[in-house]
Amino acid sequence: MNSVTDIWENVLRQLRGTLSETTIATWFDELTIVDIRGSTCFLHCANDFKKGYIESLFLGNIKNSLRDIFSMDFEVKLLDDAALREFQGNAPAKKPDRFTSAEFTFETFVVGPSNKLAHAASMAVAEHPAQNYNPLLIYGDSGLGKTHLLNAIANVIRRNDPDAKIVYVKGDDFINEFIGLIRAGRGSEFRAKYREADLLLVDDVQFVAGKDQVQDEFFHTFNTLYESGRQIVLTSDRPPSEMTLLDDRLRTRFEWGLLADVKPPDFETRLAIVKNKAALLGMELPDKIAVMIAQKVTANVRQLEGTVNKVLAYKDLLGSETDEETVTRAMKDILKTSNEYIPTPEAILASVCRYYNLEESVIRGQQRIRDAVTARQIAMYLIRSMTNLSQDNIGRLFNNRDHTTVMYSINQVEKKMKKDPAFAETVKELKTNITSRH
Repeated sequence: MNSVTDIWENVLRQLRGTLSETTIATWFDELTIVDIRGSTCFLHCANDFKKGYIESLFLGNIKNSLRDIFSMDFEVKLLDDAALREFQGNAPAKKPDRFTSAEFTFETFVVGPSNKLAHAASMAVAEHPAQNYNPLLIYGDSGLGKTHLLNAIANVIRRNDPDAKIVYVKGDDFINEFIGLIRAGRGSEFRAKYREADLLLVDDVQFVAGKDQVQDEFFHTFNTLYESGRQIVLTSDRPPSEMTLLDDRLRTRFEWGLLADVKPPDFETRLAIVKNKAALLGMELPDKIAVMIAQKVTANVRQLEGTVNKVLAYKDLLGSETDEETVTRAMKDILKTSNEYIPTPEAILASVCRYYNLEESVIRGQQRIRDAVTARQIAMYLIRSMTNLSQDNIGRLFNNRDHTTVMYSINQVEKKMKKDPAFAETVKELKTNITSRH
């Protein structure tokens, strides 16, 4: 081994013998080796949540791997960004604030009939938090600007109050963080983070539905913030009335303030979005080309902006002209990526594992505990419905089960979905989670 990087690669190989690939990909993706000094291995993890989780659950695995490699005991220390700068002899620097970004502001948000209410409500909340619309819940399909509005609200509040404690989290990350810290006996740390916020922003809050402990925690967090006059802003893919697994207590609270929907933009709004994005990128886009994009790309804002980005990339990197041929090529790439996305079986398995908090080996294996059986059957159903894999090939993924077992599992899921609306909602949420991550 010629470097600490080689050592870390060897450690990861050792870990793959005891931990699943899903665990490695989920928890070790932001972990890098810094140095080995004496008998101490220094690692860096910028993600505070993952750092704490690794320290609680996986330090022993890392130490064991180092012992196997060097035949001696090692201490392992995880450094956050500030500790890394100190370790490297650099003066501590202030962490960059995502809410001061000039990209996601009200000034760069294009307003049209499809999002006018959500935009106006967001501006009102930003200027006068917790006075009129608390909570504010913005709902609509993916890619229509909900996250942009969350960041725009935070941008204004940060400008008006530089010391405001702003917390942003995605719904599925809230779940994972809660589970991780509670298991590690650090529940008070979790509660302090969220219940002391001046502004709580939760993206895709629909993911907390159906998880009793998480909903209970969110309920108490909501009450604490609301009663102390702090602003809560949520986004979801549907209104609370359609979240069939949502606790009634939470549904009532989500509807206390204002519900504002966002819909796909009309042609005039799409055209304005295209021109605005081109201007932000410093690109002169001929009117004919802007109109062409606005006419053809209709699903959401993300696709529109992605097409403009692609056109600019072709122009800058390949020297292509900004003509109809280039735009057609860019639109084809974007629409294919967005509309014909086929997840890998591994991506589906990883999502089901996260949802049920099970190791991949349990879902693939033979265990008959209820959650494992349910998760296994749903995974088979989703792989069959979302990929091109045959039942035989799906069976091979699950410890070489035969195709009749796969067929039985799929039939069981389909039957239960027809009889049990709550179960159907679970499958729908899993599907949404998978497609939203590509």
